[in-house]
Amino acid sequence: MMRMDTQVPRSYDGHAFSQLLVRLLLATALPILGCQSMYYAGMEKMGYHKRDLMVSDVEKARNAQQEAKEQFKSALDRFTTVLNIKGGELQEKYETLNAEYERSEAKAQAVRDRIDSVEDVSEALFAEWEAELKEYSSANLRKSSQAKLTQTRRQYDQLIKAMKRAETKMDPVLAKFKDQVLFLKHNLNAQAIASLKSELGSVESNINILIKEMEASIKQADAFISSMNKEKA
Repeated sequence: MMRMDTQVPRSYDGHAFSQLLVRLLLATALPILGCQSMYYAGMEKMGYHKRDLMVSDVEKARNAQQEAKEQFKSALDRFTTVLNIKGGELQEKYETLNAEYERSEAKAQAVRDRIDSVEDVSEALFAEWEAELKEYSSANLRKSSQAKLTQTRRQYDQLIKAMKRAETKMDPVLAKFKDQVLFLKHNLNAQAIASLKSELGSVESNINILIKEMEASIKQADAFISSMNKEKA
């Protein structure tokens, strides 16, 4: 997958504007050049190494999951409130729930995009690390670096599995939300509200599972970031 993320990692926010401009130009040129390696080569010339980009992407993915978790919780609260309102305009209720569904879908897509970005830079980093092991003249240093690579890859594998597991929990929740929104849209009457209430328990159960998985994934991301930052210090 080709990286098009042009946001500078927070640790580099103090760099000159000209460096950001160069990064933007590099990202724009990528589709024409068709060469992902040029992106990373250009970034490294400016001091943005794959390791730092990976940590930054993990942070962004963690933050996206945190935002998605909060949005799903908010959507459930709004969903519950709307279904418990007696009377009122049903069209208004539909529009309220549909807006929550669309915001939830947007947050879910942001999570998917961030996870893709993490995988992208991580694959490039590990491939480079693996290739550079052959460049050592010292067998002891090569062995030590290989061990560190194995350890880091193991930590990364646990992290990406947790992220993917949380990602898979989003679709069932979104499907439930969409079902309720469509049902309300097609049955704008008091009977529809009564029927939807019977589904509330199922929606709540799915969201609670999703939130639990996201919290586990966020915890894994925090541990990974902390581990990488300690090694850098």
